[in-house]
Amino acid sequence: MASKRRFSYQWRQFLPVLGLTWTAVILFFVYFYNRELEAQTNIYRNHLEFICERILVACQNDEDVMRFANFTGRYFETSQFSEMKVYVYDGQNGKLLYNIGTSTLQDYSDAAPLPEFRDAELTGRGEAVRKADEEMNLSIIKRSDDGRYFVHATVPFNVPFKDLFGKKSFLPLILLIVAASVISYLSTLFLTRNVTLLRDFAQKAADGNVDYDTSKFPHDELGDISREIIKIYQEKDAAVIKSEKEHKVAINAIEEKARVKKQLTNNINHELKTPIGVIRGYLETIRTNPDMDDATKNHFLNRAYENVERLCNLLSDVGAITLLEDGAKNIPVSEVDFHDLVFTIEHDLRISGGAGNMKFNYDIPLNCYVKGNTNLLTGLISNLIKNAAQYSHGTEMGIKLIMDSEKYYTFGFYDNGVGVNPDHLPHLFERFYRIDAGRSRKSGGTGLGLPIVKNTIEALGGSISVHNRTEGGLEFLFTLEKWKSNS
Repeated sequence: MASKRRFSYQWRQFLPVLGLTWTAVILFFVYFYNRELEAQTNIYRNHLEFICERILVACQNDEDVMRFANFTGRYFETSQFSEMKVYVYDGQNGKLLYNIGTSTLQDYSDAAPLPEFRDAELTGRGEAVRKADEEMNLSIIKRSDDGRYFVHATVPFNVPFKDLFGKKSFLPLILLIVAASVISYLSTLFLTRNVTLLRDFAQKAADGNVDYDTSKFPHDELGDISREIIKIYQEKDAAVIKSEKEHKVAINAIEEKARVKKQLTNNINHELKTPIGVIRGYLETIRTNPDMDDATKNHFLNRAYENVERLCNLLSDVGAITLLEDGAKNIPVSEVDFHDLVFTIEHDLRISGGAGNMKFNYDIPLNCYVKGNTNLLTGLISNLIKNAAQYSHGTEMGIKLIMDSEKYYTFGFYDNGVGVNPDHLPHLFERFYRIDAGRSRKSGGTGLGLPIVKNTIEALGGSISVHNRTEGGLEFLFTLEKWKSNS
């Protein structure tokens, strides 16, 4: 169904204002007309009263009334009083003594019912305005002090608007109405401009376009309010869009986390099968062969023990990486002297021989304090050393300070081994990723050492990357936050 046709907001404001404006202009001219009409009435009244009083004086002094009447007729012959009528009555017997103009009343009895006559009998003066033959007539009656005479004067009293002002006087009225109409239109156009622009914005916002030029709004209170409304709406729309994006990111993160956990679970199951299967196989062989010689039995037991150790290391690494992923925010951090930590690791390596046939070097300055956790950082360096000792096939490894910025230290852990095929570099930090699966299992690796290193660095607010060195071997670059920046 088609929507009902309606006036715009501007016209709904303009038409009442226009009506009020025209009403004010018309009332002004009506007031002016009435004022001018009253002024004209006073002129008529004054002339009639003067004539009545003059005739009464003539009658009381036995003067020739007709002489004055003839003079009056000639004097007003070409004026608005040319149709004036004057009657003089004898107050004793009611006879009409004199009249000026065409007589319509023959004696006192004809005029006595008039209300102005009754007023004149009581107060000495009476006045009335009445309509007759489309004309208004002003009637004044005066009584002499002794009551012997009554003078009744009437004159047509009809002053049209056009006669009062003249034809040219209508031009200012028309111009005033036109000017008032134009001013009303422009005023309502200006006042409703904000509403029109807001409606335009609302229509565009409904179509999803909230990018609106607010400079179009007038620089007044309504314009300021309109700009604030659009600003709030735009900020709200931006917040909604941001919230939706963050929601999608959170959903993706949750889905990715679930995927990674599922993958980790599958990988753990796969990794657990090998040592458990080996242990079960050796023990089953020993159990079913009670006459097995001691050398063979000891060999089987040692291999079973090696796989138990591998299984324990795998479970330990799984626990460590789970802790780093799920509880990174709860890891306690403190001031750690990185030089002393690496010095202690190097001392333990010399005693335990954990670096195998490789030499471990370090170049860390004194008073190198980082924001960290001693156990996690020790595990981080130990995993890098273990990885180099097992897979680099080099003769030397080490750690050194690469760069000292305002907030971070950048360290490099390197070896002089064979390096890694560039195709494998992006995958080194993936869980259970092995370049040579067979050799890695043989060497006892769990496939979680480097992922633990990466998670440790990120949990402490740093970053890590790896590349092949030009002179051979791998180099891990990682950052740790300075402790002094948080003190």
